[in-house]
Amino acid sequence: MGTTVERDWEGRFFEDFQEGVTYEHAGGRTVDGTDNAWFTLLTNNTNEIHYNSHYAETGLYGKRLVNSCLTLAIVTGLSVPGLSRNAAANLGWDDVRLPAPVFEGDTLRARSTVTGLRPSRSRPEVGIVQVSTEGYKQDGTVVITFDRTIMVYRRDAQAARR
Repeated sequence: MGTTVERDWEGRFFEDFQEGVTYEHAGGRTVDGTDNAWFTLLTNNTNEIHYNSHYAETGLYGKRLVNSCLTLAIVTGLSVPGLSRNAAANLGWDDVRLPAPVFEGDTLRARSTVTGLRPSRSRPEVGIVQVSTEGYKQDGTVVITFDRTIMVYRRDAQAARR
């Protein structure tokens, strides 16, 4: 009896996207204090609301706030398997909004809607995918929204690269 070998899911290629389709990204990520402190310090953010509990307790929220750039990075990362695993490049993030705070212990999830598609005018091996993404926490509260433009390989171009 022969063995069947299947390649693991390779992500979407340009041809797999459809405008108006929303993807609920699999998985979630709980942000803990170590994540927040390390990210904040590694990126030279000196606002103590992210890593000094005593300081944060006297502030607006009464506890440490997750660095908003970490929120952007995690929500973008959650979308990679569904959107940009086959990206040649990220072209930009636009209209980033933070409608609600994220605190240590919150679990982030993400969903993205395809808002635009077009073949690249200068690179036939890729297409341009535009998405609107929202990140939300365990209670459904939306904590970040942004538009993202991604240059994604076409299936035949990616196969030629292997």
